[in-house]
Amino acid sequence: MLKYDATATTTAPPAVVWRLLVDARTWPVWSAVDSLVTERSSGLDPHGRDQVGAVRAFRTGRTVTGERLTGLVEEKQLTYEDAFNPTIHDYRAVIDLTPTADGGTVIHWHGTYKARWGMGWLMKGVMRRVMQRMADGLAAHAATQARQDLDR
Repeated sequence: MLKYDATATTTAPPAVVWRLLVDARTWPVWSAVDSLVTERSSGLDPHGRDQVGAVRAFRTGRTVTGERLTGLVEEKQLTYEDAFNPTIHDYRAVIDLTPTADGGTVIHWHGTYKARWGMGWLMKGVMRRVMQRMADGLAAHAATQARQDLDR
C-alpha cells in the first residue's frame, strides 16, 4: 500500500474550507483538476452540499477519475474512496480540518492507494506532488473566499 500526506494552513475558518470541499463544482477553481464531469458523476447536490454516496468525477488532462464520498463530519473531516480510476485502486483519502488559534484552519489531506502494476514508483511521486498542490490550492482559495465574505 502506498501513501501520501499533504498539509497546508489557511487564514480561512473551517466553515469556509468545508464549503469548498463539499461543493464539487468549486474543485476545478482551486485544485489540480481541470473540470467536473457531471455526466459521469452521480448524487451531486444542486446547492453544493454533496452528501455521503455522491460520486464526483473529475477530468485532469484526458483522464477522468471518480471519487465516492464515504464520510462527512461537518467542518472537521471529509473522506472518500475511488469509484473509478485507471491508474490507482483501493484508494482511500481523508481530509482533516483543524482550527488554529488565530481563526484559520490546518488542512491535512492524506491517503492510501495501490498503483497499477509497474506504476508504483511513478505514482508515489506524482501523488505526493499533486495532493500537496490540492491542499495548497484549497488553502489559498479559502483565504480569498474568507476575505470576500468579510467584504460583503
